[in-house]
Amino acid sequence: MDMLSAGLFWERRDVPGSEHVRLDTRNGLYARGTALAAAPVGYTCRYEIQTDPGWTTARLDVHTEGAGWARGVRLELAAGRWRVTTSEQGDLDAALVAAGHARAGLPGIEDPDLLYGAFDADLGGSPLTNTLPIRRLGLLESDTDVSHRLSVAWVRVPSLEVIQADQIYTPLGGNTVRFASETFAADLTVDDEGFVLDYPGLARRVAPDVRPAAGFS
Repeated sequence: MDMLSAGLFWERRDVPGSEHVRLDTRNGLYARGTALAAAPVGYTCRYEIQTDPGWTTARLDVHTEGAGWARGVRLELAAGRWRVTTSEQGDLDAALVAAGHARAGLPGIEDPDLLYGAFDADLGGSPLTNTLPIRRLGLLESDTDVSHRLSVAWVRVPSLEVIQADQIYTPLGGNTVRFASETFAADLTVDDEGFVLDYPGLARRVAPDVRPAAGFS
């Protein structure tokens, strides 16, 4: 297994949980991460993500598991089209209903062509994937208060449903980027490399960590 010498750690602010990721940024992004959360049911989420040198998502593998269930989804982008494969064991719905929540949808997406035009994958609950459009679009160096509307492949966690979602990123100057969807908005504080320091209402980065930098090895 390759050793990844940069690492980031976040604590969740919405539910008890945390996320730890090891990564390399020498040729785009390669990252392996683990997230833990206590809601809507207790789960572990393990993921692996690879972008091309321009930070367009090339592949995202995600696996979630909890008591009595496990799910997986793999997204791959090639020639502008997404391929989505899934796996499922046990009964996540039973765990959700027992916890007082609605049943989940199936992992994946019925028609991957609905994702056509999306260049970023967004993993629900993970502050890491907000960095992808920030770096791909060069938002920390671009004009402030100019909004960028994106179509993304949004992966819901823990169900691993994949949904086409419209999102808006707006650089506000300095190290602040506004993230918005149809029903939500937050001003993200990021470091000089575009990795989230503070995502109000979701996660906050905590020490100790090793910040990635250009040419990090």
